[in-house]
Amino acid sequence: MTLVKTSYNRRSFLKGSALAGGGMLLGFSWLASCKPSPEQIKNLPKEWFNINGFLKIADNGLVTIMSPNPEIGQNVKTAMPMIIAEELDVDWKDVIIEQAPLNTAIFTRQLAGGSQSIRQGWEALRMAGATAKQMLMTAAAAQWQVPVGEIVAKNGILAHEGSNRSAGYGEMASAAATVEVPEEVALKETADFNLIGTDKKNVDGPKIVTGQPLFGLDIAEEGMLTAMIIHPPAFGMQFKGMDASKAKAMPGIKDVFPIEVYPEGVEKQWSDGGGIAKLVAVVGESTWQCMQAKKAVEVQWEEASQAESTGDHNDGLDGKLNLNGVAPAREDGNVASAFKKAAKVIERSYSAPFLAHNTMEPMNFFADVTAEKAILKGPIQTPEFLELTLASVLKMPVEQIDIMMTRMGGGFGRRLYGHFGIEAALISKKIKAPVKLVYSREDDMTQGTYRPAYKVHYKAGLDENGALIAWHVKGVGTNDDLVFENRFPAGAVDNYLAEKQSFESNVTTGAWRAPRSNFIAGAEQSFMDEVAELAGKDPIAFRLELLERAAKDPVGAIENNDYDAKRYAGVLELVREKANWKPGVKGSSARGVSAYFCHNSYVAQVLDIEMDGDTPVIKKVWCAVDCGIVVNPLSAKNQIEGGIIDGIGHATYSQLTFKDGKPEQQNFDTYSLIRHRQAPKEIATFFVDNGIDPTGLGEPSLPPIIGALANALYQATGQRYYHQPFVSQRQIVG
Repeated sequence: MTLVKTSYNRRSFLKGSALAGGGMLLGFSWLASCKPSPEQIKNLPKEWFNINGFLKIADNGLVTIMSPNPEIGQNVKTAMPMIIAEELDVDWKDVIIEQAPLNTAIFTRQLAGGSQSIRQGWEALRMAGATAKQMLMTAAAAQWQVPVGEIVAKNGILAHEGSNRSAGYGEMASAAATVEVPEEVALKETADFNLIGTDKKNVDGPKIVTGQPLFGLDIAEEGMLTAMIIHPPAFGMQFKGMDASKAKAMPGIKDVFPIEVYPEGVEKQWSDGGGIAKLVAVVGESTWQCMQAKKAVEVQWEEASQAESTGDHNDGLDGKLNLNGVAPAREDGNVASAFKKAAKVIERSYSAPFLAHNTMEPMNFFADVTAEKAILKGPIQTPEFLELTLASVLKMPVEQIDIMMTRMGGGFGRRLYGHFGIEAALISKKIKAPVKLVYSREDDMTQGTYRPAYKVHYKAGLDENGALIAWHVKGVGTNDDLVFENRFPAGAVDNYLAEKQSFESNVTTGAWRAPRSNFIAGAEQSFMDEVAELAGKDPIAFRLELLERAAKDPVGAIENNDYDAKRYAGVLELVREKANWKPGVKGSSARGVSAYFCHNSYVAQVLDIEMDGDTPVIKKVWCAVDCGIVVNPLSAKNQIEGGIIDGIGHATYSQLTFKDGKPEQQNFDTYSLIRHRQAPKEIATFFVDNGIDPTGLGEPSLPPIIGALANALYQATGQRYYHQPFVSQRQIVG
């Protein structure tokens, strides 16, 4: 056991009196959620159903956990309650999980993003479970008049061996509610975990497969109307005027009007970056009616002062990339001098286009705004920031705004930006009725908040023995600066220079799964292979040499480097073993390797390709992951596999291009996504068991797979891949 002071988390505990009908309330933050089964519901006190932010123990021993964390498919609704149940020592079958609405007075970090939910909630979640258990044990000791140190809690049962007495948690819950919250609690040693590290199925799984309401699109409130929007057809255009007479006369259409989403004086949050200031709203009785009416609205748009095309973007990125005299983000040694002395020098450039998020569930939000209250429900990754902007836009105190989070049918960063919730609220306020705003696929794909377009240039120098003596990386992104100057191989090369710049564009961009890493990792790891080849070394051995230098004799202060060289090397060694990688030995498959650190986790991958005529087929991916303790291996593997497939698909097939400010791809007839037949035939995932506290998992497997794919394609075809999508260089269909 490890004793931990609870003062860090005491403010998040709200100890209540006994529930009507018995039981105990223990409020805390950082939790996730789902709904009880019908068999469990019939035994629950009715008072439970409308409580936010509490761990509840019923008099029948059932435990209910309500959580603020948005569920975006990363399975926190299962994993986070597992952490509570572990420390509480309750049987998993007795745990019920519910989704809490936004409540900033109780909860902390009600946000889904950055692969941080488990990492940042780990300690507080464990304390919540351990504190509840300690209070139950204290209550039992007092009732039985024995020392609390002699009470044993396990599987929801309290026992005292000396007096041969025992009781279920439910029997002691009311008494425990009167116990003072302890100053410190004992947390389990990781070796004593029974639930954490075991496979548990998604708690929402049965409802998902049976089509029960979970998602924003499922909302159907009494008196609810449907709303859709019309936004400028090209970036840089502004609303000028409209003739909506034909649309208003169509069956079921209630009104058509412009809305100013961000009027002057509104205090915008960082999450409002992707919104369009002025739109046209179409409100009717059904989605189909609104879609037809949109076609009948004649909107006049002011011509864009700067109508950007893809050629303009490429020129702008190149211009920044070729600009000299940029202040370095990091500089070790003397790169210019090292290149002059190098026996061999290699330079390569890489690029990637804009990408859409394309969540499976279209963007949507429900709003019912009156003079007294604003009620909103929908799929949002940043509800707290949406609430703050709404308070400013509606001129309404946050206490009168109620935001409820639905399960999200995908996000990938798209639902970090809450403009669609603001739009729904303003439409409801104007129409004086509850509305559900729904975007068509074209609405979303042409609206913006894309993954930025990127370009990066690498230069490396080797001495006469093939040792890396100089490394120069220079990157630029659209509205983004791209380069992570303190990541590998920083700290492993005597002469290292990193430069980064941003090219400003009126095409709106935003976070896209594993921001910046989703491009730079593939470029870096592709270049690393070329450098290893030039040095005449095995690509894994070459990387390990550099990591050994970073571990034993780092360049500069070791704290300057973002990564732990030993953990980084560990995943490379593990994937080498599992994939049976042998230097210089070629089997029936061509294979590529890649490794990367992001979101506090380390991932290494080997990808095998076989040629079917001229078509490369991805046969297998081996993936080694160091993300600390894995709470739910089943869920973890799903996330790793999803990231791998996502990375392969977008790097190979997807792109957005522009002509005179207008996106040329507006639906899946022109925007390509990966198909089932093109995915790897097999993915084998291996986790490093090191007992370290959990780190990120939802994003780290995506960035390196792009490099592994590019390196395997080179081995299979003899062609290097520098520009995404790879299909533009070679027909890859699988």
